[in-house]
Amino acid sequence: MKRRDFLRAGTLLGGAGMLGGLGLGHAAGSDYKALVCLYLNGGNDGNNTLIPTDGAYSDYAAARPVLALPKDSLAALSGSSAGHTFALHPALAPLARLYNQQRLAWIANAGPLIVPSTAEQVINNAVPLPPFLMSHSDQTAIQQGWGGDADASGWGGRGLELLPATLFNPLRAMTMNQDRTLVLGRNSGVSLMTSGGTQYWGRADLAQPQSAWTQTLNTMARWQFGNDYETGFARNFGASVDDATLLVKVLAQAKAPAASFGSDDLASNLRALASAMPVFKSMGYRRQVFLVSWGGFDTHFDQRGTAPRTQDAQLAVVAKAVEAFDQANRAAGIDLDVTTLMMTDFGRTLRPASGAGSDHAWGNHWFVAGGAVAGGQVIGQFPTLKLGGPDDGDPGGGGRMVPTTSTEQVAATLMQWMGLPDAALSSVFPTLANFSTHKLAFLRG
Repeated sequence: MKRRDFLRAGTLLGGAGMLGGLGLGHAAGSDYKALVCLYLNGGNDGNNTLIPTDGAYSDYAAARPVLALPKDSLAALSGSSAGHTFALHPALAPLARLYNQQRLAWIANAGPLIVPSTAEQVINNAVPLPPFLMSHSDQTAIQQGWGGDADASGWGGRGLELLPATLFNPLRAMTMNQDRTLVLGRNSGVSLMTSGGTQYWGRADLAQPQSAWTQTLNTMARWQFGNDYETGFARNFGASVDDATLLVKVLAQAKAPAASFGSDDLASNLRALASAMPVFKSMGYRRQVFLVSWGGFDTHFDQRGTAPRTQDAQLAVVAKAVEAFDQANRAAGIDLDVTTLMMTDFGRTLRPASGAGSDHAWGNHWFVAGGAVAGGQVIGQFPTLKLGGPDDGDPGGGGRMVPTTSTEQVAATLMQWMGLPDAALSSVFPTLANFSTHKLAFLRG
């Protein structure tokens, strides 16, 4: 096998990619915290996810006649919160159970903001706005921490870099696919973890370090070169091999999680995480952030129905996988250590699109789940569901709600839970100082 063919096979088949890693070694420590960001690609329609069931339901039903869910079909949430009683899309009944067990909370009308903004101020161009609103790729990056400039890092990666050194460990910033903004640091790379593992790089079996192919791979990963381009490639390649080797060792110790996951890609990724995190904790790891991107929620048409790409069908997949993930973490004794955040590109218009779907908007509803979550509540200000109403920032009255909670407020709350010092907040979250609240009340303690 020629050198270039071996490199190609290793890069494509190994699973660790060329994202760069953090090397080997163990960090001492008795506590472990992991943040899992479940990112729903395409912009999930929050208006059909979290629905008021009091008098505001009539506003919801009137505003979206072809999309509104029948009130008697909804999965009820216990109690009242944020001035309303609520229910969830019927496909999210498993998440309603977690909410009613006080293991899940909703964050109402969240999204990127530079300063606190009202719909009237937005319409009158009286406040600075985040760049590239309603662009999928740009808003995905901005939600994950990109500031619209040359710094491509995300809030999770920046936050990990500024944790106290005692909380450092290998494989801190991890993605389950090629998406990486959230976990990319300014001075550190991202490790790739796949549900299928990273054992085989072409003919090299990383579980067999004495085999000729694996020894050849490790030798190549440590080659020295004369120019900067080749040196950078070699450094990233070597880090990827190191990451993959460490992950093989972790997964070899992992046990099947005690929960019934599905067979779809999201379930496979969360199953792999549920298996690996107890091992990371047993190895003395302290802090990790995982990015799990999934789905196709750009539902401009045919949003309702049973077809696989409808919102209805995809939410059922999300609910089953998240409930199984929570069950597995509880069974493994790490549920207090793991917090899951669901976020997405942007919200969708309250007014239906012409094809019985919804168009790109702004503010949206997210959830957080886990044993550390102060669940059973809706955090923030729920918008008035009226076209052209007080929260509608669309001059045409399409129902594009202006967020009342900023992405950075949500993210800063989570990174402070991870151990980010107050003094580092401004470096990780540059607009947070514009908001009076830097820590939201969705976590215990």
